[in-house]
Amino acid sequence: MADQRSETPAAVHHDPPTFDEVYAAHYTRLTVQLYAYFGDRQEAQDVVQEAFCRALPRWSSISRYDDPAAWVRRTAWNLAVSRWRRARTALNFLRKQRTDEPQLPGPTGEWVALVAALAELPAAQRRAMVLHYLGDLTIAEIAEREGVAQGTVKSWLHRARGTLAVLLGADAEGVTHV
Repeated sequence: MADQRSETPAAVHHDPPTFDEVYAAHYTRLTVQLYAYFGDRQEAQDVVQEAFCRALPRWSSISRYDDPAAWVRRTAWNLAVSRWRRARTALNFLRKQRTDEPQLPGPTGEWVALVAALAELPAAQRRAMVLHYLGDLTIAEIAEREGVAQGTVKSWLHRARGTLAVLLGADAEGVTHV
């Protein structure tokens, strides 16, 4: 007669669940729980995925817990609460800020045309024009900043003004004919 061994429940050895098994069994259910908490499905998916990402490198020890999914669930809930607290803190901060921001008018058509025309200039001429006319730097200051002679800066400005006059449709006296 063949040797038959009966195994008692105490003698049955179960391998710990794999990461993939726990992920497949618990991801959706945990996401639904956190979606109900957040009211935002993307946030719920993010925190559940983050919890599983944190579990993966520790899986050899987490898988031996009585309920490895409980560790993932607790981590996901902790992440959710942390995100909620950060959002609440940010919202409270924003509520304390001024709400009456000054309304500035948008750029005029002339300003848009000027910026477009400046973009057509060579880089050195454009820098010279911006620094001189918008940055209020002198020719000497621009020359020092650019590491060139003052005559070079004067030349850049002269050429840039000529090109801008053509691009903007101005006559010799600087009157624009648009």
